[in-house]
Amino acid sequence: MFFTLIRLQFLKSVRSTSFAKSLITKLVMGFLALLLLTYVLGAGFLLKRILEQFSDGGDLIQILNSYLIYFFLGEFMYRYFIQKLPVVDLESLLHLPIGKKKIIHSLLVRSFFSPLSLIALLLFLPFSLEVVGTEFGWMGIITWLGSILMTSWSLHWIMLWFKQRFEDSLIGLFVVFGVLVLGAGSSYLGWFNLGELMGPVFDLALVNPMPFLALIGFFAGAYYFCFYYYVSNAYLEDLTEEEEVRFANQNIGLFSRFGLPGEMANLEWKLIIRHKKSRTYLMLAGFFLLYGLIFYKNPQYQSETGIHWIFIFVGIFITGIFMLQYSQLFLSWNSGNFDFFLSKRNGVSSLIRGKYLLFMGSSLVCFLLSVPYAFFGWQILLIHICCFFFNIGILMHLIIYFSLWKPKPMDLNKGAMFNYEGVGAAQWLMILPMFVFPYAIYVPFWFLFNEVIGILVLGVLGLAGVLAFKPLSQININRVLSNRYEISSSFRQEL
Repeated sequence: MFFTLIRLQFLKSVRSTSFAKSLITKLVMGFLALLLLTYVLGAGFLLKRILEQFSDGGDLIQILNSYLIYFFLGEFMYRYFIQKLPVVDLESLLHLPIGKKKIIHSLLVRSFFSPLSLIALLLFLPFSLEVVGTEFGWMGIITWLGSILMTSWSLHWIMLWFKQRFEDSLIGLFVVFGVLVLGAGSSYLGWFNLGELMGPVFDLALVNPMPFLALIGFFAGAYYFCFYYYVSNAYLEDLTEEEEVRFANQNIGLFSRFGLPGEMANLEWKLIIRHKKSRTYLMLAGFFLLYGLIFYKNPQYQSETGIHWIFIFVGIFITGIFMLQYSQLFLSWNSGNFDFFLSKRNGVSSLIRGKYLLFMGSSLVCFLLSVPYAFFGWQILLIHICCFFFNIGILMHLIIYFSLWKPKPMDLNKGAMFNYEGVGAAQWLMILPMFVFPYAIYVPFWFLFNEVIGILVLGVLGLAGVLAFKPLSQININRVLSNRYEISSSFRQEL
């Protein structure tokens, strides 16, 4: 039955009307995956040299064991954003006269064979052969490397359960955010050393097979836990009904005061929290608010005035992260229902003004959440204030202008990672105004006067853009209206 289901999946792919496009996409993604795995293998060969730079003559194996917990925390994060659920295939098979357990066994086993399952093997195999084998022999290699692989592969089953159970809830968001704080913040802020939790386990695995055997049992237990969860919840009504009603009445009351554009902004907000791709963008925006911790206290970026030129990029990024990401696909988010707005009086213009309202509101929230960075100095608060005004006064209009060049359709229910639907040449070109244009204004005034004047000019120019919002936004509205039929036609293309 396993090979029968594989054959059905193959026939489904080759009989699709978009087979050629899907094949090209898979070949490109396969090449990228092979390239990334090559980099991982290269890092594995360099792992010994890297550890020698930080060991100060200490035992390389014990040092690596003390940091393995951070690898697994990082793996939890990238599996959350990249690993795919087999639910779509499950929905297409449940109505067939095939045993449910056979279907789920097939889907789970097939999901395991992915590039993610090779990362731990490629990264630690060279080190185990070069260092572990020299000191502990083949048995040490098998038990130590096997313990790492069993832990890594167990995360595969745990993540399949976790994403199906919590991905659409605030609990899932808080758990992932907590993992990020534990992984990146604990050592950076000096709270505690997470390596002390799992380091002794892998130290023992070098001389004793018990940790390896215990982790094999944990791997099997994680698989059957995930398996029985899918079996008990593998009903079509469980997979579809909850998604339709969960966010039925999630309005932002403040937007309702702005008339029809405000209602469109509320409609856009519902779209964001209902669909997987847009929710991922929203979640990433929350994580990237911590971006300043990398730069603001880094000695490499300290100066006498407290303002380093890189802080402009950080300020633009933090105070407008959601707007910068989401607005790149300005109308593609509405590709599935653009004809509805086209058929309504003032529908298109109200949709665009609603998006503007949402972008400004999200940037304001990002700015308010970044205010605690003022503890690093008043200069940081000044940078964030000026960058906030520049984002909503100037940069927002530029990004939207670029995004309106041949917008493409996309499926909102697909994940955001390695999903390039809706992405075209314009999305790559708009990197220039996002990162170059602020410096084109800041640098001349920095050289002529000083850093503070350069920052203030950015803020004043952004404030002037806010005051001139109506004529600036009307430029993009007129552009959409003049090309509305061409845009509508492009959105009807098959994905």
